[in-house]
Amino acid sequence: MTAKRARILAVDDDSDLLALMAKALGAAYDVDTAPDAGMAIEKAFASPQPDLILCDVEMPDVSGFEVCRALKGEAATAHIPIIFLTSKLEAEAQVEGFDAGAVDYVAKPINAKVLKARVRLHLALIDRRQELESLVQERTAQLERTRAELIRRLARAMELHESAAVGNRVVRLGHYARLIAQAAGAKPQVAEMMMLAAPLHDVGKLGVPSEILRKREKLSAPDWERVKRHPQLGADIIGEHDDPLLKLARQLALTHHEHWDGSGYPQGLKGEAIPWSGRVMAVVDAFESMTTTQFYRDPRSPQEAAREILQGAGTKYDPAIVEAFKKAAPVMQKVRDTYADSLGDMVNLDFAPIAGAAAKPAAASPPKKPAVDVAALARAAARKAAKYQ
Repeated sequence: MTAKRARILAVDDDSDLLALMAKALGAAYDVDTAPDAGMAIEKAFASPQPDLILCDVEMPDVSGFEVCRALKGEAATAHIPIIFLTSKLEAEAQVEGFDAGAVDYVAKPINAKVLKARVRLHLALIDRRQELESLVQERTAQLERTRAELIRRLARAMELHESAAVGNRVVRLGHYARLIAQAAGAKPQVAEMMMLAAPLHDVGKLGVPSEILRKREKLSAPDWERVKRHPQLGADIIGEHDDPLLKLARQLALTHHEHWDGSGYPQGLKGEAIPWSGRVMAVVDAFESMTTTQFYRDPRSPQEAAREILQGAGTKYDPAIVEAFKKAAPVMQKVRDTYADSLGDMVNLDFAPIAGAAAKPAAASPPKKPAVDVAALARAAARKAAKYQ
């Protein structure tokens, strides 16, 4: 397979110099040229974008410094290295160029061997940077997968402690939390974090004796007080972290039994004093608990559970979250059927977004054209620069 050739954009008002650079570099690279700042900006945003730009400093009306600042000021082109071509190598001029965002200088008159060596060096640095970025992304993804799996396993340990039966509760909770968050208008990243963190919401039950959790009869007052400690115990088990996912998991553990009217526990928070994530988790936990077999009762139907949740709007639950639950309910039923405990091990499936839910991120749109605030550039290439306003 032939390796992709790097693309170089040479910018200079001297056509002879452009021809020289195209000849010197053309054997190893795809070379494009631009005789003025306006065309340089246009080609920098074109597809395919250049991997490196060689830019004259002393051009009529518009300096290379201005072109560099314009490109570095736009996210779509800020990553492209720019090497200045100039006969002015005074320290002050070089400092100005580096401040504008350049990576190097090549002195005029241009020596072809020096030019090729500088281009080769900076393209190698780009390749190395991309390799490192790819490695970091890969390691980060590995860590995120490991963290997510540890969360699921810890949640399963809690499930075994409470019920002595391994089912798919962990998976259902995650999907329910994601679906309701989406229906409530959460950004996709937030909905995914809710999915990952939700299984830890009851981890504090590890601190409650299993014989209490498994009692069939009504709990005594002392036993009930021990059960009511599990939100704070869960927050303590998770601990306080800078990591956003663990912060969210702690918040879910601590606040999922708070009620909209202030009658919940452990802090008796009311209304919007309850974190949004805790209000979502309250509905998720209620639906899962009501539709799953418990030691003290048989499961209710999803329809019965939904009716009770709707009746609790404005008292136990945030009315806005209950509305989101109504939108999510049909797909939650699909989740429940797919991850029924009778299926045994976890099944990894995905579900189409529900109506009214936040849309998934669209495919990356073409880079936004820059609004170059350079009066000289507008005079030199008004027709071309106007495309980027």
